[in-house]
Amino acid sequence: MRVYVVGGAVRDRLLGLPVQDHDWVVVGASADEMLARGFRAVGKDFPVFLHPRTGEEYALARTERKSGRGYTGFTVHASPDVTLEEDLRRRDLTINAMAQDEDGTLIDPYGGRRDLENRVFRHVSEAFAEDPVRVLRVARFAARFDAFSVAPETLALMRTMVDNGEVDHLVAERVWQELARGLMETRPSRMFAVLRECGALARILPEVDCLFGVQQPPQHHPEVDTGIHVMAVVDHAAATAQPLAVRWACLLHDLGKADTPVHLLPHHYGHEAKSADRARAVSERLKAPLDCRDLAVLLAREHGILHQVRSLRPMTIVKLLERTDALRRPERFGLLLEAAACDFHGRPGMAERPYAQAAIWHAALAAVRSVDAGAIARSCTDKASIPQRVHEARVAAVKARHAEEEEEEEE
Repeated sequence: MRVYVVGGAVRDRLLGLPVQDHDWVVVGASADEMLARGFRAVGKDFPVFLHPRTGEEYALARTERKSGRGYTGFTVHASPDVTLEEDLRRRDLTINAMAQDEDGTLIDPYGGRRDLENRVFRHVSEAFAEDPVRVLRVARFAARFDAFSVAPETLALMRTMVDNGEVDHLVAERVWQELARGLMETRPSRMFAVLRECGALARILPEVDCLFGVQQPPQHHPEVDTGIHVMAVVDHAAATAQPLAVRWACLLHDLGKADTPVHLLPHHYGHEAKSADRARAVSERLKAPLDCRDLAVLLAREHGILHQVRSLRPMTIVKLLERTDALRRPERFGLLLEAAACDFHGRPGMAERPYAQAAIWHAALAAVRSVDAGAIARSCTDKASIPQRVHEARVAAVKARHAEEEEEEEE
């Protein structure tokens, strides 16, 4: 029985990056032997065990044979006679197909170290094409290691997988899992660039793919192209360490622009409502968490008016705060403003400019929350008038806040 650390831990150590988790491969052992040594079996589709002391995963060396479509159609063979090289050969990229033994000796049968040095993603073998999740994984790795490029032969293989319909067999949960992980990397736009280049984005997220080439008014969007703008917005969300819900909302906020008739371009009148409908549909199709879905719908619907707060009447401001449930959910409203700021900054020359609108909205929310709705309700003899009276008091509070701000500016 021989034990090796494999995959990401080896890769990251060679790159000088912190190693978060270790994956171990056991060669020359059976499941019974692992259980006899105190390991606990957890694998459903292939033999994986948890170490009795550290809790880390140890997998028996195995080979896989394609037996159906999609990423679940595999027959797994694990036995003491499977070699380390055979186990590594089934892995996706050469940089993930390296191992180290207990003495720290590197085992690199497929040139992973060379590809690390050359900053290249290269598939290990033609078995790469048997698992469509690997298309998403390569794209996700591109978002993490943004200095790497995809080897031409690997990109060609990914295109073939798309053309053959393999990507169409991915289930929504797995697509979401990989997209969410990619969005949380340092440069998410690289993930979408790789998916576009191999044709997979049009199959997985056609609503985003069709934004590329859609014109916007250059006076507001010097980048002109809607797809380029959306990618800049998502990258700004990553650069400012926003949570997943904000990044997802940023990705979907302009989907309605793809519906604009050609004769109206580069203007997109009323695109917010269409964007909200599409953001909801995409989130539900991919089974995104509710917080991601809801924030995406809110940003798509409200980002235009959020930017215009300086010119809004107090009544309009209060209606938006009520419509977005900001009084009961101020934390979510804060995330909505963070996402709106990313939209503002996702344009050339705007990254360093302050998004002053956020402070105005926060001040307005504070003014509205200062209204004692309970006291108003208790003073009303006509209970049916309570909602209107509360609303009027909130509008008055925002007006008073505006008056205070104007006095402060004059001073």
